[in-house]
Amino acid sequence: MAVKKFNPLTPGQRFRVAVSRDELTKGAKPEKSLLTTFGTTGGRNSDGRRTMRQRGGGHKRRYRFIDFKRDKQGQATVNSIQYDPYRSAYIALVTYADGEKAYILAPKGMEVGQVIESGRGAAPENGNCLYLAEVPLGAILHNIELQPGQGGKLVRSAGVSAVMMGREDRHAVLRMPSGEVRRILLTCRATIGTVGNADHNLEIMGKAGRNRWKGWRPRVRPVVMNPVDHPMGGGEGRASGGHPRTRKGFKSKGAKTRSKTKASNALIISRKSK
Repeated sequence: MAVKKFNPLTPGQRFRVAVSRDELTKGAKPEKSLLTTFGTTGGRNSDGRRTMRQRGGGHKRRYRFIDFKRDKQGQATVNSIQYDPYRSAYIALVTYADGEKAYILAPKGMEVGQVIESGRGAAPENGNCLYLAEVPLGAILHNIELQPGQGGKLVRSAGVSAVMMGREDRHAVLRMPSGEVRRILLTCRATIGTVGNADHNLEIMGKAGRNRWKGWRPRVRPVVMNPVDHPMGGGEGRASGGHPRTRKGFKSKGAKTRSKTKASNALIISRKSK
């Protein structure tokens, strides 16, 4: 994978950096049986009142049902690698021996025609789904469950991965992409490999219109507002606005948001690295 730049034939192309999608299967169409549509709210609640700013518009999208559980036993063949408008990672359409089709997250290096497997006794190879009890030490993982049978909740974004560091009693010890080291039950599942589309974070929109296509409306900085509109507004000239705060006056940077009494605190060995 690589990124590509453009000759500035238009102002929007001058600074745009796009991801080369060479690994996507050309001509592949979404599987109709795995599609659905969601309406957009435009940031409004059930009363029609705007409860979330900077939302609205955007191109129509169809949601792809992703098999995060990977609980179907046996082998499956990769049919195509496709783009998903609802996530940064690419997805792979796979077909099982009985003809059932499913979408899964496409790990880096997955190719069309590759055979993957899930369940007990599966080899620790790229794209295979295993129980953490069977994952070798030092393996690279993604799509990790927090509770057995719940489906993958952790490490699902483009280019991220976790590392299997060891086992303690009933738990596996994993290092997360944030640097946090935590325990997860050995009966949970995870998929071998790194999530694909690793260059996603290098993408530059190039123009405001590309964010409008994604449903994001313009954002006004708090320091340029009036005092009646925001705690950081007002002042003569380019006033800094003081300590960053929310519209309700709470400090918005540096405050700890995790509960001190959360049950899963006992499973965290070390917090994320700074």
